[in-house]
Amino acid sequence: MYLITGCAGFIGFHMSKLLLKKNHKIVGIDNLNSYYSVNYKKYRISKLKKNKNFIFYKFDLSQKKNVEKIFLNYKFTNVIHFAAQPGVMYSYKNPKSYYTNNVILTDLLVDQIKKNKIKHFIFSSSSSVYGDHKKYPINENFKFRPKNYYARTKITCEKLIKKKLKNTKTSIKIIRPFTVYGPYGRPDMLILKLLSLIGRNKTIKIYDFGNQMRDFTFVKDVVNIIYLLSNKIDKNLKILNICASRPIKINDIILLVQNILNKKIKLRYENKRKGEMKITYGSNTKLIKYIKFKKFTTIKNGLHETIKWFKKFNNKNLFIKIK
Repeated sequence: MYLITGCAGFIGFHMSKLLLKKNHKIVGIDNLNSYYSVNYKKYRISKLKKNKNFIFYKFDLSQKKNVEKIFLNYKFTNVIHFAAQPGVMYSYKNPKSYYTNNVILTDLLVDQIKKNKIKHFIFSSSSSVYGDHKKYPINENFKFRPKNYYARTKITCEKLIKKKLKNTKTSIKIIRPFTVYGPYGRPDMLILKLLSLIGRNKTIKIYDFGNQMRDFTFVKDVVNIIYLLSNKIDKNLKILNICASRPIKINDIILLVQNILNKKIKLRYENKRKGEMKITYGSNTKLIKYIKFKKFTTIKNGLHETIKWFKKFNNKNLFIKIK
């Protein structure tokens, strides 16, 4: 049985969806915070609740008694921890929230994992821990050069997991996903923001004049990889990049979206924002060697699938409002 934290979030939702498809039983936890549309998160949960193998609890990991009760009531073999306060820019406005939601709550969860002798734990860190480097692609041995508070909290979480679960029998994997996109995506991230604003004929701000490069990785690839990892028990801690290793300029992504939609997007170019990385470009060599995963979705195919979903989603009057 799986415990998925942050199951109403983008990757957590897709992970839950895949596990249910493979007939696994899941307990999902999410606090349904208002970082972006709560109704959108509720919609994701409603999709999952259609399956009898999905059990949902609305609370956050700070509610220690509730967390303890869940670990007592269910015998989990796997815990996959996605729950976190996302977003780079917001971390400057409210750093305390990031420390509480990303570090303290992870610490409390890890205590339960240790206490209950969980067989397998996967922690979703972030590619942002690397920051900018002179050489690319970035492999798992590159030094941490965090450029924002969000990345720092992920580094702290990685360190506490290593320390607290050292000398336990729990198989631990720390994953560092790179720029995940796809259907049911986050409305504050580029591709869904493009689709949402173009539908309303609004101008879209593009930072660093569109010169930033991102290693866009399709969400279905990400969760399929995590699923393979959840079935692979290892005595030693594994730290793995999850990326397609095919970086593309933001301006080129915009051109692809315009060509698929056959629409011109209104753009306003601005300077680079504080805390943002110039390039995300990861090496997936270690990952491929470990689980033999090679079939990464091309950016063109991933965009086609995302746009097809968005058109259908939008027709249901479930338009995502962007802050």
